[in-house]
Amino acid sequence: MNTTTLPAAAADIRNRRDAIADRSFRWLVTGAGVLVLVSLAAAALSMLWGGREAFARFGLGFLWSDAWDPVNQVFGALVPIYGTVVTAVIAMAIAVPVSFGIAMFLTEIAPKWLRGAVGAAIELLAGIPSIIYGMWGLFVLVPVLAEHVYPWVDAHLGQWPLIGALFSGPPLGLGMGTAGLVLAIMVIPFIASVMREVFLTVPGRLKESAYALGSTRWEVVWDVVLPYTRSAVIGGIFLGLGRALGETMAVTFVLGNAHELTASLLMPGNSIAATIANEFAEADSEMYRSSLIALGFVLFLVTFVVLSLARLMLRRLARREGR
Repeated sequence: MNTTTLPAAAADIRNRRDAIADRSFRWLVTGAGVLVLVSLAAAALSMLWGGREAFARFGLGFLWSDAWDPVNQVFGALVPIYGTVVTAVIAMAIAVPVSFGIAMFLTEIAPKWLRGAVGAAIELLAGIPSIIYGMWGLFVLVPVLAEHVYPWVDAHLGQWPLIGALFSGPPLGLGMGTAGLVLAIMVIPFIASVMREVFLTVPGRLKESAYALGSTRWEVVWDVVLPYTRSAVIGGIFLGLGRALGETMAVTFVLGNAHELTASLLMPGNSIAATIANEFAEADSEMYRSSLIALGFVLFLVTFVVLSLARLMLRRLARREGR
């Protein structure tokens, strides 16, 4: 036997083994990706199937009906949808500027010895379970708002002609405004962490060049840092919005859980997640249970649409930037 053929045979065996390993790895990661899509479709279809009775009886009117009467088996999703959207909008209106300020402070202003401590505190806040936020909101924030904040808001802002309907009502402390505030405190650590990380990716030479040309710190942030990290910042904001839309326990504690459609932020309301959490164990009929599952499907659609819009916006920004 020719000994020169042995290294060639060994190399051929090794190449076949590498090809099999590479092909197996490709199928493995492809299966992982397909598993995500299958799980997503399975979750959506299971909720749609579970809510089929509600959709069959109420049709699309289920989405804009404000009725919720378990006794007479009449249900509508408008009040939970409205509460979910309003509380999420309030949360983002508070959380985005605060998160931006925190990220700017940590990357541009804070001394090095303070950045680590504040960064660790933000990560700790992000790891606190949502039920802790809800309990804190109920036992600490609600009494403070009911005694010291909402009476002033009702007496002063509630009398204005255009925005009075938003800020008038009894100072209960529970309501959509309180829920939005608690949600804002919850999502601030997530958005601030993302913003801080992406702001740190800005090359120092860009900022130093802007300072050398006489730009102020605000001009550097607005004209250099934000344009460079715009796509990632928007992605972080929508990540926080997705968390706010689907939050359950924190909102359940402070929202008031009232199926009433009202414009006032001081009045109790309801959200999709809170309705499902509060009433699923009490659903004593198939139609009641089907309506709650249909609410879950609606929440799935709302979250999917929001995240899809985020992806579309990021893609348009990337195309505009020539990437």
